[in-house]
Amino acid sequence: MIAKFVGLLEMMRSWLAGPRYRQMTYAVVDGQELCLDLYLPFWRQKCPLIVYFHGGGWNSGSYRESGVSWLTGYGFAVASVQYRFSSEAVFPAQVHDVKGAIRWLKAHADEFGYDAQRVGVVGISSGGHLALMAGLAGEHLEGEVGGHLTEKSSVAAVVNYFGASDFILRSQTQPTATEQKGSVVHKLLGSSVSENPTLAAQASPVTHVQPGSPPLLIFHGEKDEQVLVDQTHRLVARYQEQGCEVEHEVLAGSGHGGPEFFNQPRRERVATFLKETLSRV
Repeated sequence: MIAKFVGLLEMMRSWLAGPRYRQMTYAVVDGQELCLDLYLPFWRQKCPLIVYFHGGGWNSGSYRESGVSWLTGYGFAVASVQYRFSSEAVFPAQVHDVKGAIRWLKAHADEFGYDAQRVGVVGISSGGHLALMAGLAGEHLEGEVGGHLTEKSSVAAVVNYFGASDFILRSQTQPTATEQKGSVVHKLLGSSVSENPTLAAQASPVTHVQPGSPPLLIFHGEKDEQVLVDQTHRLVARYQEQGCEVEHEVLAGSGHGGPEFFNQPRRERVATFLKETLSRV
């Protein structure tokens, strides 16, 4: 009976979804358009905004498939953002792109009705890494993609689904992802971690954690073989060392994603976390 009631609520939320704006160009870089999709809730006057980054090893996937558009049912606007793949440009291009998208979205807040001050980010896998970088890097790695440089790209909350946080650690515990030419991190950085540890540290979210870093919620599978769970343990420890607010859940027996990460209880947890943290802004 409870499950049926929850399902009915989900269906009602989908009926109340607001307008959607597809393939809006937020920047043009070297002749390439970078786009985003925007999903608005039915009641959108000054609602919070969530900016979403998809996964795919920094080299595949699509912003056209938003993993968290269901957040509109909880009263959030959701923007799903395209960024350049590592086959097109190496780090920090991807961080420049996501920060440029956030600035563009803030500059257009009045046009679409969401609140430019209450902005959070959510990312999955490699998108989780980019969400962490958007949240933690502050004014570093800002770039000029998309202009609107008078806007700040800072955000007030971060949700990370099994994204990497420390490439130095990953080179020690998972060198196949960082040292081999053609591996995902090698493609991202344009070199192995051991060849350029300074760049690898700059690209690692843990390097940027400091007092005042935005509240963070992490989900990670205990049996994840693509991004080892030690990445989450390392980031949580760093957050705690700096006295920052962090919550995390390690899913027993889970791997790199799966429907259990987005079941109703965890959707509720994400929505509650974002509502509480963004309400403080």
